[in-house]
Amino acid sequence: MANHVLVNNIDHKDVKINTERHEKFGDNLWYTQTFPLEFRSVQAYYPIFFIKDPQSARFLPVALFGFQNNENLFLSEQGWDAGYVPLMVQRQPFMIGRQTIKEDGVDKEHRVLTLDIDHPRVNQTQGQPLFLEYGGNSDFLDRMADMMETIHHGVQDSENFVNMLTDLELLEPFTLDITLNDQSKNEMIGFYTINEEKFKALADDEIVKLHNSGYLHAIYMALASQGNIRDLINRKNALMGL
Repeated sequence: MANHVLVNNIDHKDVKINTERHEKFGDNLWYTQTFPLEFRSVQAYYPIFFIKDPQSARFLPVALFGFQNNENLFLSEQGWDAGYVPLMVQRQPFMIGRQTIKEDGVDKEHRVLTLDIDHPRVNQTQGQPLFLEYGGNSDFLDRMADMMETIHHGVQDSENFVNMLTDLELLEPFTLDITLNDQSKNEMIGFYTINEEKFKALADDEIVKLHNSGYLHAIYMALASQGNIRDLINRKNALMGL
């Protein structure tokens, strides 16, 4: 279970973060959450689909890495085999927390950077330091803080994007049937995609609304990303020696 604490230069002055990509660090994910602000980078390597969060029942866009739980076809003993690693993977072991601070007698909530101190990446001997020798932030920590801000705004924007897709009834469930070179068949369920026929049939004013919101481009990126399924199948065949 994660154990998140507020990052500070006293308790964490000697902490380092191992940034290697490996199964032992939890990188054996078969998908991770993404958001429209990074669709351009994600679609170059991974298929983008949607899942329904079982807790909130909200749709979430995800980048797909494999076909079953704990299968990341981009991960090997040599690391992560792709030119871009989604931010939700890069962020580990950090999260954004919230802290209430009194300003001029008024309680105000601020975003703060927290660290899962029990995460296997956290140690004191190997990796990127969080702080400089005399207490200042390292470049790595500043980059992670900036990344978490990007994720925060990206997730907020993603909610608006998904709401618009839902209002336009563009999301539909689908089943991905995969036949490998040994003729074994695999079925992947529980994912949603954008209905291209409904998208093409949208009224002009709906297209303009998507364009003005910046989401028309995101839809095209998500649709284009589905061509990466073939690369996943090729990786799966290669992994099985087929």
